[in-house]
Amino acid sequence: MNGQIVFLLCLLSFVIGAAILGFIMFKVGEKHRKKFAEAHVESAEKEALRIINEANEKAETKKKTALVEAKDEIYKLRGEAEKDIARQKQESERELKERRSELNRTERRLQQKEESIEKKNDKIEKLEESLVHKNKLLDEKLETAEQMKVSQREKLEQISGFTTEQAKEHLLSLLDGELDHEKAVRILAHEQKVKDECDAKARGYISLAIARLASETVSEIAVSVVPLPSDEMKGRIIGREGRNIRTLEQLTGVDLIIDDTPEAITLSSHDRVRREIARISLERLIQDGRIHPARIEEMVEKAKHEIEMKIKQEGERAILDTNVNGVNHEIVKLLGRLYYRTSYSQNVLAHSIEVAHLSGILAAELGVDANLARRAGLLHDIGKALSHEIDGSHVHIGVEVCKKYKETPEVIHAIEAHHGDVEVKTVIAAIVQAADAISAARPGARSENYENYIKRLEKLEEICTSYNGVEKSFAIQAGREVRIMIKPETVNDDGMVVLAREIAQRIEGEMDYPGQIKVHLIRESRTIDFAK
Repeated sequence: MNGQIVFLLCLLSFVIGAAILGFIMFKVGEKHRKKFAEAHVESAEKEALRIINEANEKAETKKKTALVEAKDEIYKLRGEAEKDIARQKQESERELKERRSELNRTERRLQQKEESIEKKNDKIEKLEESLVHKNKLLDEKLETAEQMKVSQREKLEQISGFTTEQAKEHLLSLLDGELDHEKAVRILAHEQKVKDECDAKARGYISLAIARLASETVSEIAVSVVPLPSDEMKGRIIGREGRNIRTLEQLTGVDLIIDDTPEAITLSSHDRVRREIARISLERLIQDGRIHPARIEEMVEKAKHEIEMKIKQEGERAILDTNVNGVNHEIVKLLGRLYYRTSYSQNVLAHSIEVAHLSGILAAELGVDANLARRAGLLHDIGKALSHEIDGSHVHIGVEVCKKYKETPEVIHAIEAHHGDVEVKTVIAAIVQAADAISAARPGARSENYENYIKRLEKLEEICTSYNGVEKSFAIQAGREVRIMIKPETVNDDGMVVLAREIAQRIEGEMDYPGQIKVHLIRESRTIDFAK
């Protein structure tokens, strides 16, 4: 027990001694660190002062150097400025001297001009004095001449027996005769010049266009004939109490003529579409053998669908034949309908294609847009596809249709002007008008109504005989020439030229005709005497 206490006391004294020793060492270290820190701070402050002193010395040195350089630059600039001022001063003095010398020269020139002007004024004054004197002399001479003129006029009136007014009338009558002759000569010369220059070109263009375009001449008729296998088929087509034939006529709008013609039935209608539907329906009914109202109705519907397809195909064919692109599909359908339309027994679609080709050829020869000319030529009669359904002329209908489907203004104007309803304003319109006349006027292209033909010839002769001095007139060569017999005692040779032009202009203004009409005036003088 005592041993443990002694051990504990020894241990406690050891711990206390260690603590005292540690405290003493801590204090010694703290003093040492404080001295070290103070020495480090003192050295840092010395280093900072040294750096600051060096920086101040360098800044002072640079400042002095900059001041020296600035002073040198100032001296240099001042020297250059003084030199520039001296140079400018010298140049100003030189310019001033030059201006003064120029002013001196100008003053000398002005003085010389003033002297010359004074001399000219002196001359002008002298001339004015001489002119005044001469005017006085001229006035005196004019008075004398006027007196002589009056006296001579009185003497002439006494000698001739004419007063002044009578003499004027006599001279004017002589002048009228001379003017008629001069006018006739000028008209002949002008017409001859125009013919020499234009006829050859026009004929060449037209001949070339016609020669390059070989079109068939086909005349359409208003009836179709359907062959029958036997006359017994006629009775089956008529049906019990005529019900089959009545149904077919009602559905197609075509007259079926069953006469004594062996093994044939005639279909009559001016509407070729209806006639074609009736022909196709009847031929298929004959092939099928079953002929009754229900079957007839079915065949008619199939034929109508087939004709619609045919119309579309014909319109597309016309577009391809003429190489016209970008046409509205509705206009293509209307073109196809022209395949079943006729004008003076001429197929309208064939006529339109021909006009398109002729227009393209003429346009190419004249150096204008051939594609536009073909387009206008193809569409010029488009209104005829609807003229039997809409009131109005085919020209007006065609214009409205093309406006509706956004055709170009040039094409619309060509359609509007191709029959002369409006004045031709473009070359394309004139070309289409000429191509339309060429296509219509070709021999055999159209068959004209006999009554209209006679009326046209009578109108032609009536216009010619209405003029004073015309004895008789005769329309010959199917109305393409009119020969006029002139009274020789009424119209002289010079007056014939003027009269022929007046008659031609009136025919152009009042008549519609294909091609051209030759106006041929004949004046014959005969003298008869008898020897007794």
